[in-house]
Amino acid sequence: MDFDLSPELAALQQSVRQLARDKVRPRAREIDTTGEYPADLFEAFRRADLLGLCLPTEYGGSGAGILGLTVAIEEVAKYSNTAALMLLLTRLPTGPVLIAGNEEQRRRYLPGIASGSQRAAFGLSEPQAGSDVAGMRARAVPDTRAGHDGGWVLSGTKCWMSGVCQADWYTVFAKTGDPSSRRHDAITAFVVERSWDGVSVGRTDHKMGVRGVDTGELVLEDVHVPAENVIGEVGGFRLAMLGLNSMRPIVAARGIGLAEGALMYATEYVEGREAFGHTIAEFQGIQWEIAKLAVDIEAARLLTYRAAWLADQGKFTKEYVPFLSMAKYHATELAVRASGLAVQLLGAAGYMEDHPTELWYRDARQLTIVEGTSQVQLGLIARGVLGRDLWWD
Repeated sequence: MDFDLSPELAALQQSVRQLARDKVRPRAREIDTTGEYPADLFEAFRRADLLGLCLPTEYGGSGAGILGLTVAIEEVAKYSNTAALMLLLTRLPTGPVLIAGNEEQRRRYLPGIASGSQRAAFGLSEPQAGSDVAGMRARAVPDTRAGHDGGWVLSGTKCWMSGVCQADWYTVFAKTGDPSSRRHDAITAFVVERSWDGVSVGRTDHKMGVRGVDTGELVLEDVHVPAENVIGEVGGFRLAMLGLNSMRPIVAARGIGLAEGALMYATEYVEGREAFGHTIAEFQGIQWEIAKLAVDIEAARLLTYRAAWLADQGKFTKEYVPFLSMAKYHATELAVRASGLAVQLLGAAGYMEDHPTELWYRDARQLTIVEGTSQVQLGLIARGVLGRDLWWD
């Protein structure tokens, strides 16, 4: 059992760490303040060949896999979860295409992501169907209109889509069966292109944190989607779950990186801040809080790297879900605790925009909600124990 990163991944970690220090850290506050998309960081990631980390080499990627992307995101998230989200969006919408797409779809849509010439987003949630995805109302019906030669007509609104304004294409889930049905085989995945008639961006959200990558609505009004843009099979909703399962370590990496950045910053602060004739770092109570957080960070990293290792082997089906969900749950809840402790260690200063601690505090909360809330993850872990997928004898 080898816990060291391979030489290739270790080199990737060092190069991204340097890029994050040089390019991401100086921009983090400005991105949060203005809310403007950081095109310069996207270009820096493109030049560093980070946009195709999780994509196979035959589609223009580097083949570093989910573990490679996890390592990169951890480094970037130390300074900006917005920048980390930009990297995450190279995998979330492409996941279903990688898992179940045909060769034509992969060659049409993946190389542009790897090269940075295109961007994509993922449409699953709706106003009344967040965690309850079976309650979605977006509808796809066979297109029988003259001149359309089959295919589907999509109508509905997707919400809370990260990168909705920047995307050139979307992975969208809609009901192809009875709209009132809660059966999973009533839902299908499609690739929808931004340029098509009837596709538009609706309202964009005003967010508490993770500003700079727009989140908002995708509106579909009688959009014709060719039959060849169905991902996998009609009624293949299981694909959505497989895609999200495989994403757990990537989201977890955002939490680990944020926790690391917050703890390192707070530690340097208490080492230099004097009170009662000592530095704050000399007080045992402070040391214990730092130590407990360090333990949690290392535990989260082990859970996350194992989850990424499993996902890279295609092990994101039902029996592996508890291990994947553990990583997402523990790492994102850790981000909330770490950012909260960092604010507390800095005291009043930590609450001010003079320090990045309040930014981390706002950003962290998003991580416990997106791509399956903490409560959803706990339910999946418990189901794994009750179903004996997670058992110890």
